[in-house]
Amino acid sequence: MTDLLQIGGITPRMEAALADRFDIHVLFDLEDRQAWLAENGDRIEAILTNGHHGVPEDVALATPNLKVVSSYGVGYDAIDAPAFAARGIKIAHTPDVLNDEVADTFVALWLAVSRGIVVADRFARSGAWEDGAFPLTRSVQKRRVGILGLGRIGEEIANRIKCFRGDVHYHSRSRKDVDYTYHDSPAALAEAVEVLVAITPGGPETEHLVNAEVLKALGPEGILINVSRGSVVDEAALIAALQAGEIAGAGLDVFAEEPKIPQALKEMENVVLLPHVGSATHETRAAMGDLTVRNLLSWLKDGSVETPVPECRHL
Repeated sequence: MTDLLQIGGITPRMEAALADRFDIHVLFDLEDRQAWLAENGDRIEAILTNGHHGVPEDVALATPNLKVVSSYGVGYDAIDAPAFAARGIKIAHTPDVLNDEVADTFVALWLAVSRGIVVADRFARSGAWEDGAFPLTRSVQKRRVGILGLGRIGEEIANRIKCFRGDVHYHSRSRKDVDYTYHDSPAALAEAVEVLVAITPGGPETEHLVNAEVLKALGPEGILINVSRGSVVDEAALIAALQAGEIAGAGLDVFAEEPKIPQALKEMENVVLLPHVGSATHETRAAMGDLTVRNLLSWLKDGSVETPVPECRHL
């Protein structure tokens, strides 16, 4: 059977689908990782990983005969795709199957921040309602909403904004053939809108794309939602902007050093925090697992993968 290195956990459903086709070695179960890689790394032809763990450098160096990497997740910034593509290694991920869930998570965070849902829940549970009404909040209707990264998920977010009769604006690496208003920089986008949602890929090219300048442009009534990667937002600048009242609030599903969240963010009532659960439903995770497996089985059958990352589509 083909040797497969598993990085991170997989579901029983995924394991059952792969067990009779691959000899699976679980990286994090190895007592002496370096010794095992030195002795067995050249046997590894396939890797199954996820967007968080990616492929560590020591694993990449120790697997000279690697042919394919199948990642459970749409983001692949923890995988050096250009370097693998240069080696002729196919990289697959799981786009599209999680678009709806992440877009719905944006809506949940937007509503939670704008309408003070989390604070109102505590208010009701505490009995404070008996002493007076909860303060008024802000409507989500007819807002100008800026999408930073109009890809597949960004398009789904735009569809949801329209359900609230919102005005969609966007910035991406290139202008799209859409009816939404384009802005040529993140700062220009932020200045034009009341709500800014980050849904761009992670990695060096987008690190701190939302910085102090962008946050100041968003303004004291503005709300930031991040359902992309923690690296996209300058966390220190965000904390400073929130503390200074330069923006009104934030809804965050991702963070710079997950699972660690800065204490300052935890203490702010105008910030809603989620533990990176944008795609975390039973249905979507099952679909992601099935696609991760299909990519490996497709490669085993004819050397192709169903959903290659852009850098590897020519392979």
